[in-house]
Amino acid sequence: MADDDAAPTAEVTGPDESTPVGEPTESAEAETAEATEAETAEPVAAAPTSHVRLALIAGLVLVLALSGLTGWLAFRAHQSSELADQREVFLQVGKQGAINLTTIDYTRVDQDVQRILDSATGAFYDEFERRSQPFAEVVKQVKSKSVGSVTEAGIKDQTADGAKVLLAVTVDTAVEGQPPQTPRSWRMLISVQQVGADAKVSNVEFVA
Repeated sequence: MADDDAAPTAEVTGPDESTPVGEPTESAEAETAEATEAETAEPVAAAPTSHVRLALIAGLVLVLALSGLTGWLAFRAHQSSELADQREVFLQVGKQGAINLTTIDYTRVDQDVQRILDSATGAFYDEFERRSQPFAEVVKQVKSKSVGSVTEAGIKDQTADGAKVLLAVTVDTAVEGQPPQTPRSWRMLISVQQVGADAKVSNVEFVA
């Protein structure tokens, strides 16, 4: 009986009362919080990628638009430059045509006539060629010298292959054996036509 009283008795305990059954532990709560943070963090991480993509697309569209605009502006500038160059050519041909027509010297009238024909085309060429010989004979007979100068010139109308040039011309004429004559002022409308790589006089009108 004494041995029975001295033997240690084992106590059987149930679950820890400090940790109620069914309630989450601290480690479980931490894992749950981390999982929640990971889930909520995924869309946040995707947002910058979406913004970067939109920015890249917008930038690409802008570059393409600017490239197209630059090309168009360059084409317009080139076209404008070509038009200005052509305008200047027509103007110079008109001015030279007026000088050729009003600068005639009886000592070299044949060369002067040929110079006019070389710069002429179309109906004007045909008409002047037909009258050139009688004209040269009159100049030689009266022994006249005339020198023309252009005082004003401008393009009145212009097309893709021609222009009408309005000019103010002053002509000094001297006839052998006669007193000096007063300079005359004329207004001329000269049509210039593109002929291949050259531009030539196609019509001449005297206007008031």
